[in-house]
Amino acid sequence: MQKKLTITMDQQVYERLHAVIGRRNISQFVTSLVRPHVIKQDMDAAYQQMAADEEREYEALEWAEATLENVRNDPR
Repeated sequence: MQKKLTITMDQQVYERLHAVIGRRNISQFVTSLVRPHVIKQDMDAAYQQMAADEEREYEALEWAEATLENVRNDPR
């Protein structure tokens, strides 16, 4: 089900939104930006998608291991 929402925004943002996104695409655009911040399931799906990215996971693991090495060598 869809609901209508009235929002107020800066005129320049409004005009650029129409020019860049297009009049009939604004609702979908705003929904796609807001949804991950308010609906937990989408965040879970995004995390699963990130975890499935093997290259990204490899880079994250390298970063984490390098960070641990830095902490281990910290002369506190």
